[in-house]
Amino acid sequence: MLPIQVIDSFLLNYEIGQALLLVFALGTLGLLGLGSKKVLSLHFAAFGLIFLITPQAINSRIYLFLGLALLVVAPMLFTTADD
Repeated sequence: MLPIQVIDSFLLNYEIGQALLLVFALGTLGLLGLGSKKVLSLHFAAFGLIFLITPQAINSRIYLFLGLALLVVAPMLFTTADD
């Protein structure tokens, strides 16, 4: 377990959108190993909502558009999934 000071000193250099994007990318890489498009689409939808509801006062607007794009892609990916 990392001490809270290490996490805090890391996050001070980045804005919340960049930290969420890192978690999104790492989660996506982890889910690719499962091979399930439905789980991947649920991951996209969840992070789309997270990017949308993150307050824009502490986040740049580009992450709002990323959230909208993820919310458009997620249902299409879910419906085309075979498993």
